[in-house]
Amino acid sequence: MKTFANLTLITLCAVVFGCSSSDTPDAGVSSTKPTGTQYLAATEPANATPVGDARQQSKDGDAVTLLGRIGGSAEPFVGGLAAFTIVDPKVEWCPPECGCPTPWDYCCTPNEVLESIATVKVVDDQGKPVAEHAKQLLGVKELSLVVVEGTAQRDDQGNLSVLAKKVFIRPDN
Repeated sequence: MKTFANLTLITLCAVVFGCSSSDTPDAGVSSTKPTGTQYLAATEPANATPVGDARQQSKDGDAVTLLGRIGGSAEPFVGGLAAFTIVDPKVEWCPPECGCPTPWDYCCTPNEVLESIATVKVVDDQGKPVAEHAKQLLGVKELSLVVVEGTAQRDDQGNLSVLAKKVFIRPDN
């Protein structure tokens, strides 16, 4: 019964306040100065594909340019590595007013996230993951809207990862 009441509250809140990416709380570039400027693109790459479309279209080994928002779970960053998950910007995140303390976990739209998420792994010139937290390396945080360039990597279940050489952070998050 308590679960039903919580679900009802979340649904009511979503209807009243709406889930919107136009009022992203504290999204964008972190106040921390990035340490890995060599991995940051100075200009936004053209023809970025939203994550959901890329999941359907890209094959293992394809060169890809993806657009997504950092999130998809309560902890979208991988500790000790420059790796994180991104979600298609078409998927709405839940604002804190709806009782969602971590809006980047997409608690209002969990089913949509499953088909609209990818893992980004920033790699060095040898293709090895960079061993520094992405927040410090790139100066990003949860809900940052990013464009990543790299190579698609698929696992046996069809999940999409991108071995990223460059990341652009949209300043108008």
